[in-house]
Amino acid sequence: AVVSTQSTGEREEANEQPRISTMPRGSAVTTKDKGKGKAKELPPIKTHEFLMNKTFGQHLLKNPAIIDSIVEKAELKATDIVLEIGPGTGNLTFRLLPHVKKVIAVEVDPRMAAELQKRVQSSPHASKLHIILGDFLKADLPYFDVCVANVPYQISSPLTFKLLSHRPLFRTAVLMFQREFAMRLVAQPADSLYCRLSVNTQILSKVKHVMKVGKNNFKPPPKVESSVVKISPLNPPPPINFVEWDGLIRLCFQRKNKTLGAIFKQSNVIELLEKNYKTYCSVNNIAVEPDLDFKSKLLSILETNNFSESRSSKLSINEFLRLLTAFKENKIHFI
Repeated sequence: AVVSTQSTGEREEANEQPRISTMPRGSAVTTKDKGKGKAKELPPIKTHEFLMNKTFGQHLLKNPAIIDSIVEKAELKATDIVLEIGPGTGNLTFRLLPHVKKVIAVEVDPRMAAELQKRVQSSPHASKLHIILGDFLKADLPYFDVCVANVPYQISSPLTFKLLSHRPLFRTAVLMFQREFAMRLVAQPADSLYCRLSVNTQILSKVKHVMKVGKNNFKPPPKVESSVVKISPLNPPPPINFVEWDGLIRLCFQRKNKTLGAIFKQSNVIELLEKNYKTYCSVNNIAVEPDLDFKSKLLSILETNNFSESRSSKLSINEFLRLLTAFKENKIHFI
């Protein structure tokens, strides 16, 4: 396993330093803190000592008020295990540790991980920190209750859906994104930013915009503005095959302002869905009509369910669910 987490009944020594494990082959390493008595809080890290790595999208959040607000919005409990993605040098980590049972920090940059370990090792909360050194998108995630992250913007979408597919479900995530990406997450039907991302996120979770964050709150400042959103997975999750759901949504949002009637008249769409239909019938020993006009079949389903003139940009999630059900009732699938 990438991370060896302790069960609830296990105790960590109060003077244990933070553990670092490498991904995928490393294992947790523990050392002993020789210091005694109450540790003094370390001074803020001098970020100019590091040349930020553009490949990793490194922009360190430096405003204490915003950091405190993120911690507050996470609504942490003393029993929580928190997953922090991209802790950097630990400005947010330091605010999290006093409030929770454990922080599991995933950091891809060895320099940042080493600096975080150095800063925390003399803290009274050092034993609560476990650092995973590696790429979050490739890591096997342990159990966690809450996730917080100043997200590297170039991995925003895969990171979001990796979190939402994680089992068991976490309680909530408070995440910093590029402003436009955040607004797509929360967009509603008829909003200009309403898109496949909006629908796929909102079918799986409740998403709320928490606050705007200006670029000058980071070091170095990014080129774009940021926003914090709160994502709470629906529990239980909706009873759908998400791969099939996404197949429908991807097709519908290829041209979100076109009518569904126009989209489903396209020859490549007809060919794909007819192939899926015949495969489904073959696997389930269902005879295919010898004189099947598949284009007419598709358009008839849309017409019967009043979707022919509908546009994806204005359909709600419940309407998309009804559309998917109508197709499935006619043995038409999107995987």
